[in-house]
Amino acid sequence: MNIFFEGPVLWSQIDANMHLRHSAYADFAAQARLSLLEQVGLTAVHFIQQQLGPILFREELFYHREISPNDKVRVSCEMTKCRADGSRWSIKHEIFRGDGTKSATVLVDGAWIDTRKRKLTGLPPELMEKFKAIPRSEDFVEEP
Repeated sequence: MNIFFEGPVLWSQIDANMHLRHSAYADFAAQARLSLLEQVGLTAVHFIQQQLGPILFREELFYHREISPNDKVRVSCEMTKCRADGSRWSIKHEIFRGDGTKSATVLVDGAWIDTRKRKLTGLPPELMEKFKAIPRSEDFVEEP
């Protein structure tokens, strides 16, 4: 399992029903994605220097089991789909509570944006090599 984030559930992430609020799942997935990029060598410094960054087109959450206050979460990430040039991609996140129970699945589709021109772009070759190191799912699909 490719765990890229582990952390506690904070009081501020709990809703009126005394479980993890819906938007906190997306926050955990986003933090795991950032950690994933950092671990393969795509750092915030690279993105600032290259004037580009990741952008999402779709984020879909499936809730399986509740997460309670003071629990701990672990988030895995795997690339499920990517264009050959890396310009578009999809990542699956699975969120587990402290006892190992899968609590949610988060699916995102994204691309890269030129932060100066505000237009979609690809990765420069040196960053593309790092991007290829992202763990892939068993059912990974490379698109033309």
